[in-house]
Amino acid sequence: MIISMYKEYEHTIVITNRALVQGDFFEQMQKVICLHPHAVILREKDLVDEEYKMLAEKVLDMCREEDVNCFLHSRISIAKSLGCGRIHLSIPVLESMKEEERRNLRKDFQEISVSCHSMEDMKAAVKNGATHIILGTIFETECKKGLRGKGLEFVREICKACPVPVYAIGGINMERLPHVMDAGAAGGCRMSGFMKM
Repeated sequence: MIISMYKEYEHTIVITNRALVQGDFFEQMQKVICLHPHAVILREKDLVDEEYKMLAEKVLDMCREEDVNCFLHSRISIAKSLGCGRIHLSIPVLESMKEEERRNLRKDFQEISVSCHSMEDMKAAVKNGATHIILGTIFETECKKGLRGKGLEFVREICKACPVPVYAIGGINMERLPHVMDAGAAGGCRMSGFMKM
């Protein structure tokens, strides 16, 4: 029974958002990490570096204890200082980097996750060393109200052309997960589903 529970979340990536958690963030993260998702992306973009680093230290420890991959979001120097081998970047961050910095990404990190919203984004991400991409926005979502989802055909088109695993984001729940995987995705990302569970 425990094995099947772990398998239930093996294709999901948790995107954190402290603002959605009712109660203690670390207690919530402990609960989520114990489900053994494929990975956790520590987003928390509102925090200054010092606060983010303190948060990251605790979450990384929790993830290491449960053998769950943890990606820090855009904070390259913090990730390196904490010995975190996984980083998540946006296309604008990637494009703002110097050529040499982009080249060093593959030396500094074993896994690089990049948010993509188009075929062009995907090609830029892969060219710059992405080991997987986060593709959005697939279905309309609470966090981006009014933004129409791009749908399963978009997932299919990108997955067909993309040489690295694709994880869909935007309105993904456990019912929709099999549909994005049928369209070629390796899995899906969820924020509120994990932050409010």
